[in-house]
Amino acid sequence: MSTEEHVWRAHVVRRLRERNRKECENFKEIIEQNNRLIDHVAQLKSDNLKLSVENEQLRSAVSTGGTGSNVAIATLEKKLLSQQEELTELHKRKGENSQMIVDLNQKVEQQRIMISEKEHSLAEQQTNNNRLRAEVQLLHSSLEELKKLNNTMLDEHTALQLAFSSLEDKMRGVQDENRCLLERLMRYKSKDADKLNEENESIIRKRLPSIFRKRSAKLKRDLEDAVREPSSSSGNVPASSSPGAASLQRNSTSPAQFVGGIIGDEDFDEATINGAMEAIGLDDNEYISARFTAGGEVGDITGRSTIDALKATGYMGQANPTKILMKFEAHENESHAVRWSPVERMVATGGADRKVKLWDIGKNSTEPRAVLSGSSAGINSVDFDSTGAYILGTSNDYGARVWTVMDNRLRHTLTGHSGKVMAAKYVQEPIKVVTGSHDRTLKIWDLRSIACIETKFAGSSCNDLVTTDSLGSTIISGHYDKKIRFWDIRTEKQADDVLMPAKITSLDLSKDCNYLICSVRDDTIKLLDLRKNQVISTFTNEHFKISCDFARASFNSSGLKIACGSADGAIYIWNVNGFLETTLKGHSTAVNAVSWSPNSNMLASVGKNKRCIIYSDS
Repeated sequence: MSTEEHVWRAHVVRRLRERNRKECENFKEIIEQNNRLIDHVAQLKSDNLKLSVENEQLRSAVSTGGTGSNVAIATLEKKLLSQQEELTELHKRKGENSQMIVDLNQKVEQQRIMISEKEHSLAEQQTNNNRLRAEVQLLHSSLEELKKLNNTMLDEHTALQLAFSSLEDKMRGVQDENRCLLERLMRYKSKDADKLNEENESIIRKRLPSIFRKRSAKLKRDLEDAVREPSSSSGNVPASSSPGAASLQRNSTSPAQFVGGIIGDEDFDEATINGAMEAIGLDDNEYISARFTAGGEVGDITGRSTIDALKATGYMGQANPTKILMKFEAHENESHAVRWSPVERMVATGGADRKVKLWDIGKNSTEPRAVLSGSSAGINSVDFDSTGAYILGTSNDYGARVWTVMDNRLRHTLTGHSGKVMAAKYVQEPIKVVTGSHDRTLKIWDLRSIACIETKFAGSSCNDLVTTDSLGSTIISGHYDKKIRFWDIRTEKQADDVLMPAKITSLDLSKDCNYLICSVRDDTIKLLDLRKNQVISTFTNEHFKISCDFARASFNSSGLKIACGSADGAIYIWNVNGFLETTLKGHSTAVNAVSWSPNSNMLASVGKNKRCIIYSDS
């Protein structure tokens, strides 16, 4: 038996002895008094016996005639009576003491039983203690094994993470190579188209040489005169050219004059112009009138029919996506955001059902390719990085999240705003992200440490934001207080604001980052030249109404067309020269967001009726 167990037993014995001493000490005096009473009773019995003997002797003496002893007899009888009374009292006290002894014996017996139970319980506890000690020893050994296994798993995790990083770098390299190949393919296709156009021009020249020369020369002269003529000289315009000249004055504030012609006649060669005119049977005056009255009143039936004819021949640029390619229910509730992948024919949508869904448009599938979860509130915006490998989503739960497209896993959760996050863009991708929130701040996040590294205080709720280049040196944000703010993250200085007539719902940049469109709550879309920081054109229509405070407008890939959804369920497409080209139908309720495909002439849209519609030109 171990020393610890011996000490424990001695302690128990000592405690039992102490308890026995405390319990017996209270009854020791009673027991001694009872013993004395018993001795006294025995003495009284012997005295009583003697007195009885003497009494008998006296009785016998009296019976024999003795008279002198009567007084002694009476005395002895009194003494005997008192002794009997005392004996009765002693018997009574003896009975009480006996009862007390019985009660005490019962208590002692109960204490013995309790001690026995305690000893039994103590034995059980000792057995359990020994068993638990064995289990603790076993758990200690298991813990050591688990620590060794955990260290091994950590080493394996580190190795796998390094391998994953290497594979991710390789994947990015392959995606960059794929993007370069796509660009080369597009260049080759463009060259093929140019060659085909040259062949068509040569055929037209051979067939109609005189018409070509005559109309080209006259067209050049008329266009030069129209462009050179100042807007203030409308009173000196000859009557024969009044339709073209008047329409030119009406569009004198179009972006074609401010920015050197985003799309103008110089973008099309003379053969193409001549072919379009020949195809629809226009003379030179009719062409000029149609070209410069494109932004005129809708009631001008002749001008509108001429514009439609020019668009049909392809003169007005890329054809509009007027046909519905796909239509499907994107979300369980209202759909808020839509964005095309930069490298695939894939669309990402976000809705009030707290999910981001990926749709494979190339396969015409109405089932989602993936459903990205993790948000605890409705999605407000979605965006891809330039490689299409990551998707960024913002939510009403005051956070933003980053998923990988390849495995559909949630990689990062960015929390720190105190209001719903409305927009997010990559900055110095894939390292940093900037978010704009209704808490009137913009935050820049480092995805390597998953931490906010800078907070910019705008003073007003941010509805949308864009970055001007891949390095994200300048951030442009649109706010509830009607201002567009410019932030230079290199100098931490804010440039001059641009004030709009109403609160801003969305921003979008052209591909060359020179022009910015801004959808405004007064049911207009403003076009800004970022080189001058001024509005150069306004797009509106009597039926066009901004649907909500986060309605999104979008440039097409060439930066020549602008699309935006309306509260009446239509999508309005303007040419940057200022005229409305077409309206697309298909939605039965307000359209919240639209997005042009960067690689094809397709347009995606989502609205309040949960539906996503893909429009195409073929």
